[in-house]
Amino acid sequence: MKLKYLLLTICCLLVLSSVKAQDDAKSAHIILREAYQQAAKEKKKVFVIFHASWCGWCHKMDMAMNEAACKKLLNDNYIIRHLTVMESDKNKSLENAGDKELLTKYGGDRTGIPFWLVLDKDGKLLADSQLRPQGVALETKGPNIGYPGSDEEVVAFKNVLKQTSSLNNTQLNLIGKRFQELKGG
Repeated sequence: MKLKYLLLTICCLLVLSSVKAQDDAKSAHIILREAYQQAAKEKKKVFVIFHASWCGWCHKMDMAMNEAACKKLLNDNYIIRHLTVMESDKNKSLENAGDKELLTKYGGDRTGIPFWLVLDKDGKLLADSQLRPQGVALETKGPNIGYPGSDEEVVAFKNVLKQTSSLNNTQLNLIGKRFQELKGG
């Protein structure tokens, strides 16, 4: 009987700690500051994904990036961080303070999610998920790639990765192939 009460107590503590963790979502500023520090230390770029719990394409993006063929390649080149935005009322506690302002700053507030950025260790924007012709300035806004699944989106995504990482063409092609394969899955 004592074991039953001990297990019940442990379960209650776990539930309460998860509720507390949701209430304490880190601010976008803190998440990025920590990512910049880690990127400087590890000589990497910062890959920021704006997402929400209800967003199916966001989940596909995470699935593709965490797929065995892609995960190590991406983690060797980027510090990957998520900022939660646009949550439903019941999940507002998951949002990161300052996330909407950052999304707006980079033009993602008009594009839908997932929306992603590649930043250097100092927070300078190197690339984003807006589809624009190669060589066109970042200030020129375009449609959001979001999850890169079409041929055109995968080419643009691979170009971003090529410009902001040390990935070679074989690795880039592997990543592009996995994203296209997982699009329908």
